[in-house]
Amino acid sequence: MSYTETNTNVITFTKGMLEVKIFHTREEMGKEAAVDVSDTIRQLLNEKKEINMIFAAAPSQSDFMKELIADKRIRWEKINAFHMDEYIGLQENAPQGFGNFLRDRIFDKVPFKSVHYINGRAEDPSGECDRYAGLLDRYPVDIVCLGIGENGHIAFNDPPVADFKDPELVKVVKLDMACRQQQVNENLFTGIGLVPTHAITVTIPALLKAKYMFCMVPAKNKAEAVYHTLNNDISEECPATILRTKKDAILYLDKESASLLN
Repeated sequence: MSYTETNTNVITFTKGMLEVKIFHTREEMGKEAAVDVSDTIRQLLNEKKEINMIFAAAPSQSDFMKELIADKRIRWEKINAFHMDEYIGLQENAPQGFGNFLRDRIFDKVPFKSVHYINGRAEDPSGECDRYAGLLDRYPVDIVCLGIGENGHIAFNDPPVADFKDPELVKVVKLDMACRQQQVNENLFTGIGLVPTHAITVTIPALLKAKYMFCMVPAKNKAEAVYHTLNNDISEECPATILRTKKDAILYLDKESASLLN
């Protein structure tokens, strides 16, 4: 692993096929990620009439989303939007709902061609998985914008349920305790008993179908997950390790999330 420091004090290197960029602050990280995503959107729209994107709902994505929606070069009316996971059983207007999070921060801020929500209140969660999988078949994903959980998950593919060869595109999962505790640590819920125990998630193979993946992971609480992502054996014990096998994937870090990489 060789490091390159650019004139803008961005450290870059590759691990496997994964490009890694380390910035001094999370704000700088968000700006650079937004520029790269915007450039990729515009490149793809030179090749096809519309594109399909999956977004993650998490505080780690806020800096990136703020910069992305401010980019006037993006032709949002040619983008179909999806999200990658949703709790089962939250109240319709719960601020912790991932669809609600994304609606407030990006989906209602710019004029997407279409926005497709996962319904975590569906009477038949398995049927909802089938419905959303059908949409992903109909709209093959071009770009995934994601993060990494403290336990190394991508989407809600926690280590106990992650499957690199998952036959499903979307599935119901039981949430790992470490994943649920993270939601409390990030002040999204006031206690572990309030965090739902199950969720609907897009699976790892479905995410990897994207041509491009942009993974934004700032903050000190993600330092261990970042270290394991880049140094552990590639396995479901740290689901994010699979990103090292993905062509056209970039991992964006700030100095805090990269603090264990020395």
